[in-house]
Amino acid sequence: MQTKFDELLDFPCDFTFKVMGLTSPTLQDQIVSVVQQHAPGDYRPQQRPSSKGNYTSISISVVVTSKDHVETLYRELSAIDDVRYVL
Repeated sequence: MQTKFDELLDFPCDFTFKVMGLTSPTLQDQIVSVVQQHAPGDYRPQQRPSSKGNYTSISISVVVTSKDHVETLYRELSAIDDVRYVL
């Protein structure tokens, strides 16, 4: 990834990932599990269903320590089967 996170952010810092995926009873748990692997902590993600209920957006705030840390989380969250976008 060619990003400019290191130029735009002062690490360590809070970074909110917004993950959008197919509605599933395990989506939030999968997201928290991936985040726990790379940034252990106590997370309280916010979940919002789409108007028709087919999709869910989950926002989770993580303390990131470097550009590579942010990019790794983006890659790992994107690799979850039900995930469609990570912002």
